[in-house]
Amino acid sequence: MKLYDYPQAPNPRRVNIFLAEKGIKVDRVTVDLGKQEQLQPEYIAKNPACDVPMLELDDGTCISQIRGITHYFEAAYPDIPMLGKTPAEKGLVEMWEHLATMNGFLAVAEVFRNTVKGFSNRAMAGPHNYPQSAELAERGALRLPNFFKDFDQQLAKNEYVAGDAFSLADITTLVTCDFAKWIKAEIPEDCSHLRAWYTKVSDRPAVKANP
Repeated sequence: MKLYDYPQAPNPRRVNIFLAEKGIKVDRVTVDLGKQEQLQPEYIAKNPACDVPMLELDDGTCISQIRGITHYFEAAYPDIPMLGKTPAEKGLVEMWEHLATMNGFLAVAEVFRNTVKGFSNRAMAGPHNYPQSAELAERGALRLPNFFKDFDQQLAKNEYVAGDAFSLADITTLVTCDFAKWIKAEIPEDCSHLRAWYTKVSDRPAVKANP
């Protein structure tokens, strides 16, 4: 089993924190995004989505995408559950992780990939080239403050994003908050619940091991 990884990037970091929380060790293969190794024919043959992370099983099966990889590991290594224990918890983790991705992570990505010069023809990850859009960057910048406020309200009522237990929803929210720093955006001062949660989860050993 091998995990194709680029730990400097936000998406691989989500999986790396997840694995560290569960205590799972996996052999790594670095795919250098700076050198566009994800677009090389030998990698595309394994992962047509042309992104990282990607998990290759011993039988050659290749699984990409955060949910695909984390669901595999949760099923294969159920100890220390990170996707919820009960049916209700599983549903809530899936819901809040999706909201964090759609309303936070992708909002930051809209700004980042549509403003950085190195992505002038690569405004979206994947096998296809798309030009940058100033309008999408502006929309992402408008969306991000609402993400912070919405999750601040959720954490006013819950210890963790999806309830009482640390989960993948927290990992995605944490990585989103750190990814936002790439576009010079910080958690607002008035989001006191989100800020307190961020300080707490940033101190977890799995997070410290995957900065």
